[in-house]
Amino acid sequence: MKMSGTRMIVATREEVWKQLNDPDVLRRCIPGCESLEKVSATELTAVVAVKIGPMKARFNGDVTLQDLNPPVSYRITGSGKGGAAGSASGGANVRLERVEGGTELAYDVDATVKGKLAQLGSRLIDATAAKLAGEFFDNFANEVSPPASGEAATTAPGAPMAAGGGMPRWVWWVAGAVILGGIAVVALR
Repeated sequence: MKMSGTRMIVATREEVWKQLNDPDVLRRCIPGCESLEKVSATELTAVVAVKIGPMKARFNGDVTLQDLNPPVSYRITGSGKGGAAGSASGGANVRLERVEGGTELAYDVDATVKGKLAQLGSRLIDATAAKLAGEFFDNFANEVSPPASGEAATTAPGAPMAAGGGMPRWVWWVAGAVILGGIAVVALR
């Protein structure tokens, strides 16, 4: 599975970088994240529970941050095991660029799913990854720049994030859930 995309976040690049590297923020943002612990400056472990079609799985994952260039970019690599459901592994290149009104987050993800999960088919896995990614980035956008009271936290798909902090739905994780948070944190789309 390969995915890539960009998202606008209404916050400075330094703030986005800080939040992307805060285990407490990530734990709150990753759908199904049961635990996320920083093992070292570049290593995380996580437990993430996900439902993919008829299958539920709990992934235990390890994530490593590489090629760190704060606050501009890094590579996230990781793997997770979901017991009888199978496993996921992969990586994501993440780049942050200053743009008018905030920061553009760009990502390129490559992930592999094995075992019973792989038998579910790429459409179901891609749809689940998209749903989880959308939830992650909606949550993340609200953490970084919460919407003004009474303001909705989402925008139309593909639209830039609103000034109040809403984030459009987009894609990431089965691996992204396993990669970025264990991932976990996961597979972006």
